[in-house]
Amino acid sequence: MGIAKPRSIYLTLSVLMIGIVLLLYAALASYQLSVSKQRMLAQAADTFERIGRETSAAIEAELRPARLSAALLAQTSLLAGARHADRLARLPLLAAALRQNPSLSAVYGGTANGSFVLLRRLDPRQEGALEAPPGSAYLLQSVDRDGAEPRGSYRFFDAELRLLAERERPGYRFDPRERAWFVQAVAARDSGAVVQTSPYLFFTTREVGLTLASAGGTLGAAGVDVSLQALAEMLARQRITPGSELMIVDAQGGVLALAAPGKRLGAQALARGSDARLPLVRELGSPVLLHLWERAQTGTALEPITGLQGREWVLRLQALAGAPGLSLAIAAPRDELQADALRARSVSLLIASGIVLLTLPLVHWAAQLVAQPLKRLAAEAEAISRFEFEGPEPARSHIREVDMLALAMGRMRESLRRFLQISEALAAEHRVEPLLQRLLGETVSVVQASSGAIHLVSDDGQRLVPAAALIDGVVSDPGLLSTWALDERGSPSVTVRALRENRLVDVELRWEEASHLSAYGGLFRRLEASRLRMLALPLRNQRDELVGTLSFTFVDEQGSGPLPAARAAFIQALAGPAAVAIDNQLLLRTQKALLESLIQLVAGAIDAKSPYTGGHCQRVPELTKMLARAACAADSGPYRDFRLDEEDWEALHIAAWLHDCGKVTTPEYVVDKATKLETIHDRIHEIRMRFELLKQEAYLALCEQRLRERDEDLPALRAAAAPAQAALDEDFAFIAACNEGGEFLSPDKLARLQAIAQRRWWRTLDDRLGLSHAERERLAAFPAPALPVQEPLLADKPEHRLRRPARELIPDDNRWGFRMRVPEHLYDRGELHNLSVSRGTLTEEERYKINEHIVQTIKMLSELPFPPHLKSVPEIAGGHHERMDGGGYPRGLTREQMSPQARMMAIADVFEALTADDRPYKKGKRLSEALAIMARMAREQHLDGELFELFLRAGVCLDYARRFMRPEQVDAVRIEDYLS
Repeated sequence: MGIAKPRSIYLTLSVLMIGIVLLLYAALASYQLSVSKQRMLAQAADTFERIGRETSAAIEAELRPARLSAALLAQTSLLAGARHADRLARLPLLAAALRQNPSLSAVYGGTANGSFVLLRRLDPRQEGALEAPPGSAYLLQSVDRDGAEPRGSYRFFDAELRLLAERERPGYRFDPRERAWFVQAVAARDSGAVVQTSPYLFFTTREVGLTLASAGGTLGAAGVDVSLQALAEMLARQRITPGSELMIVDAQGGVLALAAPGKRLGAQALARGSDARLPLVRELGSPVLLHLWERAQTGTALEPITGLQGREWVLRLQALAGAPGLSLAIAAPRDELQADALRARSVSLLIASGIVLLTLPLVHWAAQLVAQPLKRLAAEAEAISRFEFEGPEPARSHIREVDMLALAMGRMRESLRRFLQISEALAAEHRVEPLLQRLLGETVSVVQASSGAIHLVSDDGQRLVPAAALIDGVVSDPGLLSTWALDERGSPSVTVRALRENRLVDVELRWEEASHLSAYGGLFRRLEASRLRMLALPLRNQRDELVGTLSFTFVDEQGSGPLPAARAAFIQALAGPAAVAIDNQLLLRTQKALLESLIQLVAGAIDAKSPYTGGHCQRVPELTKMLARAACAADSGPYRDFRLDEEDWEALHIAAWLHDCGKVTTPEYVVDKATKLETIHDRIHEIRMRFELLKQEAYLALCEQRLRERDEDLPALRAAAAPAQAALDEDFAFIAACNEGGEFLSPDKLARLQAIAQRRWWRTLDDRLGLSHAERERLAAFPAPALPVQEPLLADKPEHRLRRPARELIPDDNRWGFRMRVPEHLYDRGELHNLSVSRGTLTEEERYKINEHIVQTIKMLSELPFPPHLKSVPEIAGGHHERMDGGGYPRGLTREQMSPQARMMAIADVFEALTADDRPYKKGKRLSEALAIMARMAREQHLDGELFELFLRAGVCLDYARRFMRPEQVDAVRIEDYLS
């Protein structure tokens, strides 16, 4: 059965007390909100009813005098006048009706024949639209249909009914008989009722209102226009809450008046944006009112409280009494209607919070009394779990169990702190000797020993060799300690015993015992003690192999016996990580030694592969590092801030030794090609044979001729053949000289070479006998001529051209960035083609094969899994044939794209190649000659000019010359001569 998760005493008491208060508050608040909601709904219903009544009363107050005015006008002589002038004479009557009822916008009357008279009160805003003269107070609009043609006119009057202007309006032909108010009034003539239209947009003023009309004794009718602007003003005064929204809407959804936050608009303002209709509810931009209206239209029951726009709203839609077809819509936010209740809840929350705050000191005092010691220990444990060991010792407690826990926690913190300190020390060192010394120093300090030593098992596994020693706080030479043979029986060494028994050994050493004195006399004297206690334990790696031993010595003059178990256990715990750290460093050192041996093995193999390269792969690394050391030591100039750390030096060392590793793929006969016709062997011997054959053919031809004549003896025949043979000797000597490639081959020499090549000789033997399978396959593509056949003395045969395999092509998008032009053929061994090389001995194909070694170097090194700090090795090693102007190979890099180390190696490679004296095909140049060539190369952006200057000024060239060049090569040089 599982144990429930423990809870803090302090937290338990606090939660209990505060929970009671909060539970009480929650119950009271819930009840209060419920009652507040019901009260709010009742109050809202009363408020909505009151607003509805007031709105209906306001509408009735506007319409009652208007009805009376309409009924009275219908009974006056306005409609009884037979002539238009009589109707116009009723102007004072119409003006009196407007003055007595401010809600009237216009009064008018229409006769049975369509004549019409209307008096309108002018608003100052309407003067510009109606082109009224200044001071106009009334506009009299009339249409006279008493004559043959209707005549319309506008007359403008001031407040005293003085005529200001009169304008004929031919286009004004308003016919009252077509209007709804006229038709409805005439229809209700018999009842004498005043009819009322639905709200609409007035024709002339574009105001929103309605018309009241009544028919007189004739077939005419009188009417009044009632503006509903007062409704909007009335709604604006109904401030239920700041966020409430109210509107008056007709049955078609047209809005007559609106009152909402930021929208105190009357019907006239709402209709102004439309041409001939009222704005609709959906055009108001009020989601709440739109929701209310849509629910009413669909007949869906309306909830008293509805959530919209992230708030709760109380909604109501009710018909207005006395205004058929009009409804009042009201929406109020619940939070504003219940503002008082919410404030009361906040006060209750403050009261509850105050009670909680007043209770906290009591809870705190009671909980602290019990939990504070445990809390401090918990914090201490948490700090230890985060590996934080600073701060005071855990406080003691009056409770025995808590006090024991505090003591144990303190011991654990100290042990972990010391253990981690030693682990950090082990991880911080990357070399074996400093690692051993630091490990020993840290452990001796932790265990408070007088001395300590580390012995390692020798490579042959037969001895324990001292590797580090610390005596009386002073680092000592490990050579002062004894080396112990592991196979020696009865050895007095405590470390050998620990290794054999594979356990921790704790031994008391006494001065008076001869075996102890002979084995550890020096230690007794250094510590000036007569009694010591030595503790030794074996060190084993992760493969459970013995690495060595770790031993500590304690001065024990009182003979206190074995070390405490806690200290011995701590030392044993240290042995595991110490052994692993030592073994890792030893393994790393072995691996580095193996890598170094392999690197030098490859470099030595490249040098041994060809006598022409000599010690190139060994001298270039030394010269490169000499130049790098000079750059690091520079205190001025462009390299004053150049520095290399230990990892950078390692990368430079490896790159320098492997800079020509790609040469292992270059054929020896190409690298060592000393003459133009040399492949596996020098083909000049074949050509010599042909010349010998031609000489014999010349001799035999003369012999045959003279024998036919029978008048010459043999010596005379030979003498006669001598000129032809001498000419052949001269031609062969010329061919042999061309083969050497020592000087430039001029055009006249090329012409002579071509002429000699056309000489013919007879071949009678099949040249396809005794060949290898691959060579026979290559010749099979070309038909064999019938024997005997005459062949040119020097031939460029199709079979001399070897096709380049597809795998040796370099695509433009190669991942190494190579930008070298690859010749079409792998080799062209044509005799005339090779002899025609103008300089040196290499054809274009062979020179590419030589240059390709750097391609192979980069490819080979790029495939090696170098660690991060050696990732620059391929770039450093593969850049020594690049030029500063981008004209080098294989990637066409510029100076800015190369690292300083790569540019240093380029200088070292060139200087070593110029001065090397172990090349059979050339002599090493003198120092002055080499520097002159390199100065020209620096000017031509072949080499880095700044590094070349450092190479000269730092004396690197002279230091190298004294160490690696023959004395006769080191002539006097003046540095400034090569810097101009």
